[in-house]
Amino acid sequence: MAHKLLMLSMMPTNLARAILLTLPLALLPLTMNPTEAFAAAAQADPAYEHLAPASPDPALPNVLLLGDSISIGYQPFVTKALAGVANVYRIKGSEEMTVRPKNGLRLSTDSALANLDGWLGNVKFSVIHFNWGLHDVKQQSGKPTQQVPLEEYKTNLRQLVHRLKATGARLIWATTTPVPPGADQGPTGRKAAAELPYNEAALQIMKEEGIPVNDLHALVAPRLKEAQRPANVHFTDAGSKMLGEQVAGEIRKALGK
Repeated sequence: MAHKLLMLSMMPTNLARAILLTLPLALLPLTMNPTEAFAAAAQADPAYEHLAPASPDPALPNVLLLGDSISIGYQPFVTKALAGVANVYRIKGSEEMTVRPKNGLRLSTDSALANLDGWLGNVKFSVIHFNWGLHDVKQQSGKPTQQVPLEEYKTNLRQLVHRLKATGARLIWATTTPVPPGADQGPTGRKAAAELPYNEAALQIMKEEGIPVNDLHALVAPRLKEAQRPANVHFTDAGSKMLGEQVAGEIRKALGK
């Protein structure tokens, strides 16, 4: 347990806060001093790790964020920016999957196809902001292709778009954020720039389907030193804030706010 807690101190603050809420208070000083630990837990967004906001306002439109751990990072900033404007929902992540995809990947287009209906639930969404990609481009050591090859990714994404369109929500596609050099460490990593052909394919599909694009890749690519953790696809708090503010802005446009 101690080594897991130590890892929290190396995470972006907004990710660590969500995890801190699940830990006994007595363990928190292992990662930070008690005052800092209590403050982090107290300030954490109660809706952060839940599918639904803590207290959705029935008078406001509902917005759904579909994505991976990148959306975990920026969701609190979206929620804050849209306070009083929309109820922001986000899937929990891998623990929210009821069906495991054939390749075992979490939050890839394969898993999305298997779990989308459960993620959508019975909520009527006005806007759905969505992305899949970083889990598709993972590549096991010694394997010649990504775990969801590009052609399969395109097929999956077209099916997902058609199913999302059937909800009647206004859709916004977010481009997959950069894979930096060094992110291929471990048995299942990602090659630098592996997202580029996937983004190109996705952009073509969105053009054909008439879906607006939130180009998060273009937003952060010139600012990776300040926005992204070294040799890691995840973002610093500053980077997540940057992403969240742009996501919130695009959702506001879609809502006409």
